Amino acid sequence: MTLREKIESNQFVVCGEVGPPQSCDGDVIREKARHFKGYVDAVNITDNQTAVVRMSSIASAKILLDEGIEPIMQMTCRDRNRLAIQSDLLGAAALGIRNVLCLTGDHQKFGDQPEARGVFDLDSIQLLATVAAMNKGLLLSGTEMKKASAFLIGAAANPFAAPFEMRLIRLQKKVQAGAHFIQTQPVFDLEIFARWMGRVVDMGLHEKTAILAGVLPVKSVKTLLWMREKVPGVRIRDEYVRRMTETRDPEEEGVKMAVEIIQTLRTIKGVRGIHLMPALWESITPTIIKEARLSAEELEKESH
Repeated sequence: MTLREKIESNQFVVCGEVGPPQSCDGDVIREKARHFKGYVDAVNITDNQTAVVRMSSIASAKILLDEGIEPIMQMTCRDRNRLAIQSDLLGAAALGIRNVLCLTGDHQKFGDQPEARGVFDLDSIQLLATVAAMNKGLLLSGTEMKKASAFLIGAAANPFAAPFEMRLIRLQKKVQAGAHFIQTQPVFDLEIFARWMGRVVDMGLHEKTAILAGVLPVKSVKTLLWMREKVPGVRIRDEYVRRMTETRDPEEEGVKMAVEIIQTLRTIKGVRGIHLMPALWESITPTIIKEARLSAEELEKESH
């Protein structure tokens, strides 16, 4: 069953994520892919995340497709103007890539080439509207395409960044622009996330788009501290830092924390799935899927 079919039939969705290498070695993608195959519904391919040059998301997504995994191609506005964006989308559609996640993109000052010029011709909401128009057979110029795209369109949301109400307004705009699904930043503060989801449900947005809650398994306290200090808008409760500091086995504790977070997220009204982001720890995916009872078989049992 495709990602679109799962979302449209209101089934629980599980996505993964892969960061392409800083090289032209396609086998890196193939090796990472095997940790997700048979465990998740689709896998994100990031687009020069943290403003660092990596193998293109289009090429990486095509490699995943060839490996029998449904890709979600990320596309950022940082590196392309509207001509290049539409051209790349047409190319991706021609290659059989059917899912796109629309992002503004991390500012180049956060990367290893801060002198690079950012483009930002469009922002993420305008990009969503662009893909939605292409699905109707129209380019931004108004030119009619002989063959329209058929993308499942995704966007990102950060429930933890201030101001709280502005995050909800942006989410509403993204849904209005055409987002079929939303992937959130990783959840390390369940209280704030539950409050955010409460407002999402009050606004009726959970009925118009599929909210996939982000979960990031960590294997060291250094990762948590780095995220807290360096990643804007990330909120990490002291409890998780303490647990990772005091444990004798950080990897085991990291898995336990991820599983606990997933189990709580599944009880929150409006959550339609999990977006698992095992950054540089893809091999842990099968363990987390099994321990959190997210396998297709377990989810099928629960639905009955």
